Amino acid sequence: MSAQPDHTPPPPHAPAPGAPAELLARLRSSGHAERWVPAFERDWRAALEESRRTFSLAGLYEVVQDWQGRLAHAPAVDAFVASGCDDSGAVDMTRSAGRRR
Repeated sequence: MSAQPDHTPPPPHAPAPGAPAELLARLRSSGHAERWVPAFERDWRAALEESRRTFSLAGLYEVVQDWQGRLAHAPAVDAFVASGCDDSGAVDMTRSAGRRR
């Protein structure tokens, strides 16, 4: 009897080959460019180094997907902040999810 699981999780969705460059261009043209471009570049370098060590593209895919999500949700977040709603009771999801940062 094998101790291996009888199913494997689906591989992460692979972004298009030009997705990182396109994403970086969109980040540079956004209103958050001053903070987000250096953060994306830092995340990308770390994932690239991990990829070189592990021979896996999963970390690179994750960086692209995370930043695509941030960029996609930025208008809603900006609108929330501009509305003056109290978010002092919010939970930092990056901490609660145990992210590697």
